Amino acid sequence: MKRARRRARREQQDWPEDSVAETSEPAQTEQDDVDEQQSIGWKTSTAGLAGLTRLARAGTWALIASGPLIGAMALFGSSAPAQTAAKAAPAVESSASTGPAGFAQLFVGAYLEAGEGTEQNLTPYYSGSVALTHPAGTRSALRTQAMDAREVSPGYWSVTVAVNVAAKSKKGGYTDAGVQYFRVGVQSTGSGDTSAYTAVSLPAQVAAPTALKPGDLGYPTSRGSGSSDPASDTAASFLKAYVAGQGELDRYTSPGVHLSPVVPTPYTSIKLTSVQDNSKDNAGTKVPGDGIRRRLLVSIDATDADGNTFPLTYALGLTARAGRWEVSSLDDAPATAATSKPSSAPSSQAPSAPSAPSTPGGSAPPSGS
Repeated sequence: MKRARRRARREQQDWPEDSVAETSEPAQTEQDDVDEQQSIGWKTSTAGLAGLTRLARAGTWALIASGPLIGAMALFGSSAPAQTAAKAAPAVESSASTGPAGFAQLFVGAYLEAGEGTEQNLTPYYSGSVALTHPAGTRSALRTQAMDAREVSPGYWSVTVAVNVAAKSKKGGYTDAGVQYFRVGVQSTGSGDTSAYTAVSLPAQVAAPTALKPGDLGYPTSRGSGSSDPASDTAASFLKAYVAGQGELDRYTSPGVHLSPVVPTPYTSIKLTSVQDNSKDNAGTKVPGDGIRRRLLVSIDATDADGNTFPLTYALGLTARAGRWEVSSLDDAPATAATSKPSSAPSSQAPSAPSAPSTPGGSAPPSGS
């Protein structure tokens, strides 16, 4: 029994030592793992830094080696035009002259109708002293149109105005005084809603602009006034549908060409009076192969519902397809000959205005009439 008790007592004393040994051993292993990981991590960082150093060294040598090539590219790049976006041209304000031009038209109209006792009517346009001796309403502006507006310096405009003038006769009626021209100097400030204008002086009456004789057109061949030519026949049928409402336009136009007729229909019928084209054969009437194009200048007499006849001229583009001509374009303006330029016309009087009515139209009757 004593021997058994001693053995049990010895086992109880030995157990804590074994437990401590077993628990302390894993702790030692964890510390070793941490030390090993730190050692491995440092080694990895050292290797990474070494790799980066080698990479930087290689990049430096590559840059040095490519230096001549980069220099050559820079040299050739500087000698060739730069491939950059084209510098935008200064914006042109197409409406910049609208205000000064409109102001000048109003001023000229008021100036023509003003007279003794109505000088104050010019105050909104011109602040200078004005003394008129002729009766108000001696002249009247039937219609005004700005012919030219030039900015001679920033904010300072020279505007030339054409006027259909009616002159009062001794009998009290008005007679046609023709088209007359007046030039006005206009100063302006601000823009948009803040714009302001003033004339620097009274208008100056000036000569009419130089008339020009137009250059040759690009239609050397005449086809006469008949429709026996297939191209002329197509043009006539197209214009009947276009301005007289006779038929559908699609019947005479090329595929993909969409044109709308004039609405409301202004005429009841048309008649060809002249056809010219850019072909060289005035006798040929055969339709050529598909895709051949021809330009036509077509003159017509158009008759309205009251029997009045009006001459009109159209520039058309035709294209051959499937043995017939089709209208492929209604041109904005007649084509001109490549080498032809306008020239000065012989001196002539300014164009006359339409016959003036007994009382000027387009404005209230002049005061004092």
